[in-house]
Amino acid sequence: MFKFNSTNLEGLITISPELHKDSRGFFVETYKKSEFYMNGITQDFLQDNYSFSVKGVLRGLHYQEDEFAQGKLVRCVKGEIFDVAVDIRKHSKTYGMWFSIVLSEDNLMMLYIPVGFAHGFYVLSDEAEVSYKTTREYVPNADKGIIWNDKSIGIKWPSETPILSEKDKLLPKFM
Repeated sequence: MFKFNSTNLEGLITISPELHKDSRGFFVETYKKSEFYMNGITQDFLQDNYSFSVKGVLRGLHYQEDEFAQGKLVRCVKGEIFDVAVDIRKHSKTYGMWFSIVLSEDNLMMLYIPVGFAHGFYVLSDEAEVSYKTTREYVPNADKGIIWNDKSIGIKWPSETPILSEKDKLLPKFM
């Protein structure tokens, strides 16, 4: 059983799974196609990704363009992240707006990010492991991004001096 909640950005959904906990530990379902379909997430997931990062790392803002655009189901398996999605759908009422949520091993929450959003996250804990499903396979030539601190978007990141990859340092502005 999952709890699905809409956000202020159309199609962006927070998901809380049901936790079954006892003296042995816990069990939680992280995806169930039938429940996701009943709640409007009807795309099939075709690829799973897993990352490890240390405190202060910012990954993003990434997306794939055109027919290779990906929807994502993101969760933090270990640690805590500040997760961000930016609406880059040109005809959307919320074009250029962003949404953030803290995902952690403690809250077990997930974020469904539909096609048409850029995504990134900042690591709040000493270490974080992030797992996410995508609705399309990764295609290197379709890989695009937006610089993390673009003033036209105005994301309030937890740090003004994140650790970035060389690739992410060179991403273009949004507009």
